[in-house]
Amino acid sequence: MSDVARLAGVSQQTVSRVVRGATNVDPDIRQRVEQAIVQLRYRRNPAAAALASNRSMTIGVVSFELSVLGPTVALYGISEEARQHGYATRLVTLASLHRDDIRAAFESINSDTVDGVIVLAPLLDAITVLEGLDIDVPVVTFQQGSPPSPTSVSVDEVRGARMVVRHLLDLGHETVWHVQGPPGWMATTARVQGWAAELGAAGRFAPEPIPTSDWSAAEGYRVGCELATRKDVTAVFAANDAFALGVIKAMDEAGRNVPGDVSVVGFDDVKDAPFFRPALTTVRIDFEAIGQLAVSRVLAMIKDGAEGDVPPLEPKLVTRDTTAPPGTTSKPAHLSD
Repeated sequence: MSDVARLAGVSQQTVSRVVRGATNVDPDIRQRVEQAIVQLRYRRNPAAAALASNRSMTIGVVSFELSVLGPTVALYGISEEARQHGYATRLVTLASLHRDDIRAAFESINSDTVDGVIVLAPLLDAITVLEGLDIDVPVVTFQQGSPPSPTSVSVDEVRGARMVVRHLLDLGHETVWHVQGPPGWMATTARVQGWAAELGAAGRFAPEPIPTSDWSAAEGYRVGCELATRKDVTAVFAANDAFALGVIKAMDEAGRNVPGDVSVVGFDDVKDAPFFRPALTTVRIDFEAIGQLAVSRVLAMIKDGAEGDVPPLEPKLVTRDTTAPPGTTSKPAHLSD
């Protein structure tokens, strides 16, 4: 660091502020320091930084079901944001949501001495168990669809679901059928809540939501086969994009065109959504930003600088080719030009 300071013509304290990402550095000075860092190939020494700050420079991450899109993408955001601030991450996955397993996960992380913990387990049981644990470092949780709080990050998934229903009603559909997520997930609850609230506000009949056992396309296909037999089904809100993919396949096999006969909307906006055939209308959730926001909050808590609730991120409806007014004349996707 002293070599960088000499080359840039600044103090070591200024170099330290630039490395830590502090904002109170003149842009010209920051540029000189960054150029010197590149020229000298300077790399911060995590061990030395930990000794100097009396911190481990590590953030623990407890996650459940990494096969599910949200926690997986959020984990990437956490890792990258932590690295930008000179922190390493230590991941522990939960074998189950039993209290003993959650306690063991925290004990495992604490044995490695972390400065804070981020919990990527947006399930009702996990949050209940966490509230009963005595944890001696700052903890930030990912709680999908929950109200704002000082110690959790979230997305306004209720609003996202309402946007889906409003879009379909505005196209002229009488009601919207919902393929809901598996039980216990906070996302399932929030998306059902938003779907029902928007139908209620419009004075429309709300069909019984159809349950699923996991978030897979296979479950969407199973439910889609059931819905395809009902001629009164003209609009389907699937609780995630995998469900939507399964529903579209079931409709196609039953000879029902999407969107000519049935409009289908997903949720999450996976990277493959524009390449579905037809391209999928869905709700975009920036899970990477969720991870980054979680790191920012836990670092603020570590430094005793966290103030106020963390505002939820806003979803965005992305309209593509799987929605249309009911009875729209349309060729089946595989016959399109």
